[in-house]
Amino acid sequence: MAYNRNREQESNAPEMIEKVVYLNRVSKTVKGGRVMKFSALVVVGDGKGTVGYGLGKAAEVSEAILKGIANAKKNLHKVTLSGTTIPHEVIGIYGAGTVLMKPAAVGTGVIAGGAVRAVMEAVGITNIRTKCLRSNNPQNVVKATMQGLLSLRDAAEVARVRGKSVEEILG
Repeated sequence: MAYNRNREQESNAPEMIEKVVYLNRVSKTVKGGRVMKFSALVVVGDGKGTVGYGLGKAAEVSEAILKGIANAKKNLHKVTLSGTTIPHEVIGIYGAGTVLMKPAAVGTGVIAGGAVRAVMEAVGITNIRTKCLRSNNPQNVVKATMQGLLSLRDAAEVARVRGKSVEEILG
């Protein structure tokens, strides 16, 4: 009975965008030969400002992807957006990964590399310019992108923190 109820809840849940950013195959040499394992970096979002990422590891590719999706759904975060872009320029840093993100006018599109593009599409950002400045390791780039997106603040939030009105902040 609980299985059916869980299934109904999943069908009522909003449709999530799931993107596999990177698949990695590693091998360990043992007495009997090589043992292959896989890791999958997955980004999940609703296309309306909520996004998360997860890393899944398993002996099979499909199992690693499913674990990554489950991990990403546990770590969903809400991102501050300004229409179809971000409210201001931001630099996200994680380890050696550094990602510069700039807002763009309507019609610009997503100017981004593979790992950053997957995150932007999952969030629902359609107009942005980005550049990976240091490492191009997909795990560090995705984490840096997420760190940058989570540090975004809109004018109302800044005004509330400073104890001023939105008009004073915007000038």
